[in-house]
Amino acid sequence: MGLHDGRVVIVTGAAGGIGREHALEFARQGAKVVVNDLGPAGEVADEITRLGGQAIANSDDISDWEGAGRLIQSALDTFGDLHVLVNNAGILRDKMFVNMDIDMWDAVIKVHMRGTFAPTKHAVAYWRDKHKAGDPVSHPRIINTSSPSGLYGNVGQSNYGAAKAGIAAFTVILADELARLGITVNAIAPSALTQMTQGLDNYVAAMAEIKERTGFDAGSPANISPIVVWLASAEAETVTGRVFNVKGGSISVAETWQAGPGVSRESRWDPAELGEVIPSLLAQARPNSDGSGKPRA
Repeated sequence: MGLHDGRVVIVTGAAGGIGREHALEFARQGAKVVVNDLGPAGEVADEITRLGGQAIANSDDISDWEGAGRLIQSALDTFGDLHVLVNNAGILRDKMFVNMDIDMWDAVIKVHMRGTFAPTKHAVAYWRDKHKAGDPVSHPRIINTSSPSGLYGNVGQSNYGAAKAGIAAFTVILADELARLGITVNAIAPSALTQMTQGLDNYVAAMAEIKERTGFDAGSPANISPIVVWLASAEAETVTGRVFNVKGGSISVAETWQAGPGVSRESRWDPAELGEVIPSLLAQARPNSDGSGKPRA
């Protein structure tokens, strides 16, 4: 018996990398999987079928409204239901901001933010209709994909980081809005060696050092999937609105923005007064995080 026996799961961006590992792990846990990607999704669906699972490939553009609708409908038409949506699809167009053009910005925002919004909107509409009809879907789940770049920042990724920060905020807000329908919404901020990270020389070197020293392939995208599969299960009933850092064998909770040191009074501040106030607050405040989520030195 697996965590997802008989459940229907959609994974976007699942032709390779992290998404492929999600699709395979869901299948191992008994799920019927819709493998979505503009790339060779059929290869992953065929792999699942050869392993004895059930899967179909879907090549719709999830950032297109009608395409996202067709994706959701493909699960319903083939498997008769939908229990889990994993929004994983993404692209990179890295460039220092002074050299970034509008097309680089728009492409990343479209795929990540529209590509998360549109499938989610169609899935929630289905689950809401079922709930209103008195026949709610069992344990509906949404798992989104943020990034350390969105939570902690990374030079050269202002477009990608902004999109991923937006997805984290979307997750927190949507979890509150959909709680009454029994839908949980969570996100991960993964780090793994994929086609999207192969140009990050320091990260690649660090993962190679760990593998050589311990034998553990800390950079494998397969390390990311267990928490996604668990968050999508019935066991995660009380977990919603949270973002998790996932890297190698490490999992941690990414805590949201919180109010730090402050001052208040019942009158308007004069700008001339703030030359002393703001530096004092900053001296008491936690520094911004580095890429790992730890305070910058």
